[in-house]
Amino acid sequence: MIPDYQTIMLPFLELLSDGKEHELRTLIKQISDKFELTDDERKELLPSENQEIINNRVGWARTYLKKANLLTAPRRATFVITEQGQKILQSKPKKIDVKLLQSLPEFKEWQTSYQTNYQNRKEDENTAIATIELDNTKTPEELLDYSYIKLKDELASELIEKVKLCTPRFFERLVVELLVKMGYGGSYKDAGKATQLTNDEGIDGIIKEDKLGLDVIYIQAKRWTDTTVGRPEIQSFVGALDGKRANKGIFITTSRFADTAIEYVKTITKKVILIDGKELAELMIEHNVGIATKNTYEIKRIDFDYFEEI
Repeated sequence: MIPDYQTIMLPFLELLSDGKEHELRTLIKQISDKFELTDDERKELLPSENQEIINNRVGWARTYLKKANLLTAPRRATFVITEQGQKILQSKPKKIDVKLLQSLPEFKEWQTSYQTNYQNRKEDENTAIATIELDNTKTPEELLDYSYIKLKDELASELIEKVKLCTPRFFERLVVELLVKMGYGGSYKDAGKATQLTNDEGIDGIIKEDKLGLDVIYIQAKRWTDTTVGRPEIQSFVGALDGKRANKGIFITTSRFADTAIEYVKTITKKVILIDGKELAELMIEHNVGIATKNTYEIKRIDFDYFEEI
């Protein structure tokens, strides 16, 4: 199990107890070995998938220890224990956590400054990001990632409910527009079209697979509320593809697919993709269909190359 960043603090400082310089990547490996992390655990990523969780947690443990003046960084990604850090180890603490660090003046000063700066930046009580509690088991970066996922899930749920209220005709156009924005064909006019409500022969839309139109993909779009799409509906769609001498199709629904339907498409020679309501909402969010951006937050880091002297 990957330890939280507070559990990492004491072993991190103990690794520096010899007073020598230690590189961060070596410290991460040593801490991973100490907690007997598996290969999968060492590679497990944050929800944003931009960094390994263990690297992130070791990094934040280092940051808090540095803010408490228990270690210093003489060179990039290299750390040495301070005199105050040695004194803490000599007291033989059972653990080092935020509560202990808050008793140190340097850390307390940083924490007060952090909270003051946040309040100064806060524009209104409806702000999307709450104050990050320093004694949380997750790092601030993890909290941002998980908060983003929660907001995205809530948006997806609201979005699919809104789509369910649309007319079938509007839903068909929405599906074609989404596929165009995903890169199929060229413009909406050139690449996709929704067929007429009557005499559609089981096909709700047609879209070019590429901008040159070398192949086409047929679409079936079911704006259903709670009804599960079963195998018979998929078989009917496959039959409609036969009528068009087509080999590729996309079946999209605002509800969900039965297991029998999912298993069926695995057994046929035609390429049929199933997209349920959850995936549809996620694709709409990813490609900005039916949504608008409210806020944008940038997470920045130091550009160490900028400070390299020639």
